[in-house]
Amino acid sequence: MDDMTDTTHYSRGLLSLYEKFNRLRISGYLQPQFQAAQSKGAPSFNGGDFPAAVNNRFSLRRGRLRLDYTHVNAEGLPTVFFVYQFDGTERGFFTRDFFGQVFENKWSVLNLTAGIFPRPFGFEVNLGSGDRESPERGRMSQLLMRTERDVGAMVSFHPQRKAHPLSFLKVDVGVFNGPGLSGTTDFDSYKDLISRISVKRLPVAPSVQLSAGASLLYGGMQQFTKEIYRMKEGGYVADIADDNHGQIAPRRYFGGDVQVVIKNPLGTTELRAEYIGGTQTSTRTTSETPFTIPMLNGTSAPLYIRPFDGAYFYFLHSLKNPKHQFGLKYDWYDPNREVTGADLDADYTGADVAFQTLGLGYNYYISANLRLLLWYEVVRNEKTALEGYQNDLQDDVLTCRLQFRF
Repeated sequence: MDDMTDTTHYSRGLLSLYEKFNRLRISGYLQPQFQAAQSKGAPSFNGGDFPAAVNNRFSLRRGRLRLDYTHVNAEGLPTVFFVYQFDGTERGFFTRDFFGQVFENKWSVLNLTAGIFPRPFGFEVNLGSGDRESPERGRMSQLLMRTERDVGAMVSFHPQRKAHPLSFLKVDVGVFNGPGLSGTTDFDSYKDLISRISVKRLPVAPSVQLSAGASLLYGGMQQFTKEIYRMKEGGYVADIADDNHGQIAPRRYFGGDVQVVIKNPLGTTELRAEYIGGTQTSTRTTSETPFTIPMLNGTSAPLYIRPFDGAYFYFLHSLKNPKHQFGLKYDWYDPNREVTGADLDADYTGADVAFQTLGLGYNYYISANLRLLLWYEVVRNEKTALEGYQNDLQDDVLTCRLQFRF
């Protein structure tokens, strides 16, 4: 009798282990690539600047491994979801996602996410690098949303049952540290409030589907200096007062995005557009969101508060044979809307210069596990009176990439 009991317990243990393993999903992708730049040492948002003596390079852009664990209820709806993802390249190993989600199952419309995960702002920031048709996110996305992810917590309204009348709607509201994944903990006590409302693809005509979203970020950072510069008509105006120390310097973003998919006799065409504007706080030499206390010569650096805006537009067309896809992307980023062209002189830096990028590319989806990407980016900066930006920088980049996915 004891042997039978032991066998039953053993069988139940194996069954439990099997069920747990069956809820675990392992996936990932690898992106080895070759790039050629227009000049040696070209600055680039396409995988980072080229070294001073280099105009071409091989690199492993991303090497992602992801573990997902899902527990579902009797209806097959999720109750708990767990994700761990890391990135391993020649530059090192970095955690990219590490979060858990818990779902309420009475109405199945709410869930809570906590940990390291993408900030719910905009479409491009949340489009995975394994799915994106162009090599990288735009300059604006990279500067404003460094690493795309942050540490925080988020509540989402997202009905799980397809029969729910609002199953097409998703609303996210989260609170985050602010600097992104900087390798250190948060450097001040202020948090970013980020929200997004989005509508998934809805048919608006027999061959047309539409999706859209609107995003808001309300945040800031502590001023560790009394020296603040704000743009006014005519240029930067210094605000130097002891009271500035400890106050909040604003980071306020708002954005809207839309995606249209059109089935047509030549295949499938997708159009995307996204605009982001607002106020950004950074330093004199960069408009990137600070990931630590800005320092200059051993002391806290002066802060610069700029009005900015930018946008991108995609045209994607997949042939009737969906393995072949052609793409066109245009984006611009103006880090300082109050000054342009010849007015940009020695009082300013490259952090105030606007850029436009035109990308042209081709994706060949060889199989479900293999994709070839060829993409050329023409990058243009506005011509100014500022040293180094009187003419266009020689920073066009060609990217040839294979993506292995499982």
